[in-house]
Amino acid sequence: MRIGVIGAMQMEIDNLKSFLENQTTEVISGVEFVSGTIDGKEVVAAVCGVGKVFAAICTEAMILNYKVDKVVNIGVGGTLCKELGVMDVAVATQVVQHDMNTSALGDPVGLISGINEIYLPADESMRKVLTEILAEKEINFLEGTIATGDLFLHKSSTKDKINEEFGAIAGEMEGGSIGQVCYINKVPFAILRSISDGEGGAMDYATFAEKAAQIGIDVVVEFIKRI
Repeated sequence: MRIGVIGAMQMEIDNLKSFLENQTTEVISGVEFVSGTIDGKEVVAAVCGVGKVFAAICTEAMILNYKVDKVVNIGVGGTLCKELGVMDVAVATQVVQHDMNTSALGDPVGLISGINEIYLPADESMRKVLTEILAEKEINFLEGTIATGDLFLHKSSTKDKINEEFGAIAGEMEGGSIGQVCYINKVPFAILRSISDGEGGAMDYATFAEKAAQIGIDVVVEFIKRI
């Protein structure tokens, strides 16, 4: 089995590299892929960059070139609900792209043309392992819809709208795109977001992003050992 791990930013992947044995590095489409093993499991990790297009490029390159069996996307995000605060974790049951909007043509908001889906389901078995680890580590978490779009969500009005429209518990900028590429390629995926910003928005992010990102690293290393 080969597991792919994708993060949007360098800090989300850097600490994972220290766990990789027998490392090799390759650059494809401008993305650096680091391969190796963790606890005997083959792993390939990459920093995709911020936003949906970079995330899609990275995921497609990873699937086609490394034939990964599963993809885990870790990183930070913003809470869209009262139940999640800074340093808590959101685990996706499904992903949605909140900025997909062809409603002028009569489509529901969020519909992805071509596959005619709004919500793309995360893999249940992967999610089960992630939530077991979070519970054992006594990290507060919530499962639900994670919303993706090319927008840093800092306005309360925007957050409330996305929560009301899609029932989303957290928002970020890559997971929905990664989920779409995995869905099309029939590769199981999981999305985990450590909450780095709450009502404080960008100020919270600057303060807590690095610490929140470390939570994802700790969880995904344990996930790789168990899967």
